[in-house]
Amino acid sequence: MAGRTYKTEAIVLRSMRFSEADRILHLYTADRGRIGAIAKGLRKTKSRFGARLEPLSHVELMLHQGAGELQTITGVELLRSHHAAREDSYRLNVGLIGAEAMLRLFGEPEANERAFGALAKFLDLLDEVEPRKTQPAADALALSFQLKLLWLAGYLPHVTSCVECGAAELVGFSARAGGAVCSDHGTGALRLSDDGLVGIERLLSTPLADAHDAALSERASRDALAVITSSYEEHGGFRLRTLSA
Repeated sequence: MAGRTYKTEAIVLRSMRFSEADRILHLYTADRGRIGAIAKGLRKTKSRFGARLEPLSHVELMLHQGAGELQTITGVELLRSHHAAREDSYRLNVGLIGAEAMLRLFGEPEANERAFGALAKFLDLLDEVEPRKTQPAADALALSFQLKLLWLAGYLPHVTSCVECGAAELVGFSARAGGAVCSDHGTGALRLSDDGLVGIERLLSTPLADAHDAALSERASRDALAVITSSYEEHGGFRLRTLSA
C-alpha cells in the first residue's frame, strides 16, 4: 500500500540519535497527537532541517506516512524556535520537564486540541521566565502546566474538600482516591500543609500566564510537586526522569 504525505503543526518533545546522520523525534502534533518520526540526515553539517528540529521547537511539518510506525519528515517550517528557552539552562530544564510530562500523559496518536494548545502556551511563556535560584522542578510554571495536563488527561486532583466524604478540614492527598482527604480518611495519604493545599488550588484555577504570580512558598511548591509525582505513579505507573535530574 502506498504511503501518503500530509502537513501538520508539531512540537518536538524529544530527539534521539538513530544512526550516524539520522535522528528519531517524538512529536506532539495538532492533528494526530503523539507520533514518532525520522529526520534523515539531520546530524549532517549541511542538513536542510538543521536546528529547526531541536527539542521544544514549534514547527510545521510535511510528513510521509508509510507502512511502518515511524513517519518520515520531508519538510520543515519553523514557527517558533524557543531559542531563549533552550539557551538558558534553567528554562531548558523547565521546558524538558513539561515536554516529558506531555510525552507520558499523552502518548497515543490521538489529537487533543486543548493539550496541544496548552503545550504551545507553556513554551511561549517559558521564553520569558526569569531564571530562579530554586530547582526547575519547583518552578511555578512547570507545576501549573503539569497540573493542567493531569486535568486534561482526566486525573484532575480534587483539593477543595475531602474526596471521600466532602469534609472541609483536609490533612493530605490520596492519589488513589483522586484528591485531598480529611483525617478520617487520611490513612496512608500524602501529608499536605494548608499552604500547599491553597497553592495547588490556586495553580489549578488560574491561567498558565499567571502561574508566576501565585507567590508559592517553598513548602507549597514541594507539596504541589508531591501531588503531581504521586498522581503520575498512581494513574500512569511512571516517574519523570527530568524531575530527578
